Amino acid sequence: MSAPDAPLPITLLTGFLGSGKTTVLNRLVRTLPRTAILMNEFGAVALDHQLLQKMEGPIALLSGGCVCCTISGSLSPTLKNLWMARQKGDIPPFERVIIETTGIADPAPVLDNLLHDNWVRARFRLDGVVTTVDALFGMGQLDEHFEAVKQVAVADRLLLTKTDLAPAATVAALRERLAALNPAADVVTVTHGALDPAAIQNLGLWNAETRTPETLRWLKPQRYQPAHAQPLGGRPRPDLHDSRIQAFSVVIDAPLDRYGLQSALSMLTSFRAENLLRFKALVNLAGDDKPVVLHGVQHILYPEVRLDAWPDDDHRSRFVFIVRDLDPGFVEKLLADFSGAARGHAAAVMPASPA
Repeated sequence: MSAPDAPLPITLLTGFLGSGKTTVLNRLVRTLPRTAILMNEFGAVALDHQLLQKMEGPIALLSGGCVCCTISGSLSPTLKNLWMARQKGDIPPFERVIIETTGIADPAPVLDNLLHDNWVRARFRLDGVVTTVDALFGMGQLDEHFEAVKQVAVADRLLLTKTDLAPAATVAALRERLAALNPAADVVTVTHGALDPAAIQNLGLWNAETRTPETLRWLKPQRYQPAHAQPLGGRPRPDLHDSRIQAFSVVIDAPLDRYGLQSALSMLTSFRAENLLRFKALVNLAGDDKPVVLHGVQHILYPEVRLDAWPDDDHRSRFVFIVRDLDPGFVEKLLADFSGAARGHAAAVMPASPA
C-alpha cells in the first residue's frame, strides 16, 4: 500500500470523562485487527491487560496484530514513528488508526495537527470524529461543561453508552438534545462496549470501499433548519450552552465568486473561530462546471475537494453550520455579500437602462 495512493484512515475517538471510550476501544481492538491505537495517557487508561503481548518503550503490541502507542508531545512525530516502524516491518502492517483523546480534550487541536503537517497528510486521512456520550450523566455534563458540548458538535457519529442504566425518559430527552446540537451525526446505541466496527468507519466524504464521494450522506443538509428560520427573539440564559448553539443551513442559488467566498470563510475562521464549531459545504463556483466540497472546524479549513460530478440535479450551493453565539442571519449575509451572489442576483433582475 503506497502512501500517495491510499492514505490510511484515522478515526478520532473522543467523549467526556467516564463516557465509555476505553470500553469501546477494548471491543474495537478485539474486532478490528491491524489497527494502530494512539492514546494521550497510556498509563492512566485501563486498556485490558490481557490484550497486551509485550511492551517496549512507547509501543505495545496487542492481540490480533494491533499496535498501541502513547502520544508524546505533538501528534505528528508519533504518527511518523509509527509509519516508519510499519514500513520497516518492526510492527504489524496496520491499516487504520484510532486516536483516543482525554475526556476533557478539545478535538480541534488534533484535527489541526492532522491537516497542517504535509508529511502526515500524504500518508493519513481523517475518516471521522466519533464521540461517546453517557446516557446516564450526559445531560449534566452537557449542562456544566462546554468541552462536552464541543465534542458532540464536531462529531460525525455519536455513540450513546450506558442506556441500560438510564431511565427511558432520560435517554429520549438526551437523544432529542443531541439531534439539536448536531443534526447530521447519527446516534448508535452501545451496550457494554459492543459495537459493529462498521459504525466508526467510512464517516467522511469518501467511501474507502467504493472509492467514491458520498456527498449528500456526509452533508445531510435536509436535517438542518434554514438560517432565516432560526428563532432570533429572546435573550438566552448565559449558563445554558444549548441556547447559545445553533445548527442551520444556508442555500445560495447563484454561482459564487471563488475569491469572495474565500474572503468570507477566512473572516469566519480568523475572527470568529471560537464561534464556528463546524461547517460543511457543497459549492457551485462561478465559471466551474464541477462542484467543490468545503469543510472546516473552528480555525481549521480543510483543503477543498473538487468532485467529478454533482451528486444530484440541484446545483445550488449548500452550506451547513454548527455555531456558538453567532447569528445565522449574519453568516448567511456574509456569504452572500462576499461571494457576489447578492450582487449577481441584483444585476440579473435589474431592468436594462434605456438606450
